[in-house]
Amino acid sequence: MTDFIIRPWAKVDLPSLVGYANNFNISKNLTNQFPFPYTEEAGKAFIEFAMSGDPIHIFAITVNDEAAGGIGIHPQSDIFSKNAELGYWLGEPFWGKGIISKAIRQMVEFGFKTYDIDRIFARPFGTNIASQKVLEKNNFKLEGRFEKVLYKNGEYLDELVYAIRRTEWEKSRL
Repeated sequence: MTDFIIRPWAKVDLPSLVGYANNFNISKNLTNQFPFPYTEEAGKAFIEFAMSGDPIHIFAITVNDEAAGGIGIHPQSDIFSKNAELGYWLGEPFWGKGIISKAIRQMVEFGFKTYDIDRIFARPFGTNIASQKVLEKNNFKLEGRFEKVLYKNGEYLDELVYAIRRTEWEKSRL
């Protein structure tokens, strides 16, 4: 297990953000808001956005004080106000080291302690088996599969919805 820290994004993270994010193997599993190629301009805009939250809810995952990925909890509004979406990515050199699994655990705890929500959900692509496994490892349950509703890189993909409820999270902490 590689040591890591979750902390707010800072302007000094721009070079490492662009360096790790500019990777097709990462962008292919994310929405088009995470562009490829990942430019310095995209990185600056993202860091400004992440730093503007109140409270901060989008964080850098750092390894040796270098931003190696990102994770965020996004509260929903209107009739979805008791829900928050979890999103994350990690630089390819750090895959398979247990970082995302522990980061998800920390963000679920942050989400339930910070917001008046009952459910945290994530929406991995059907092709992203690693993300599905790490969510299941963290007690997220598959709630639904929507066949061929996503269109990315010229192909239709399935969208999965995984979620953890506050009651299940509380039980898992005992």
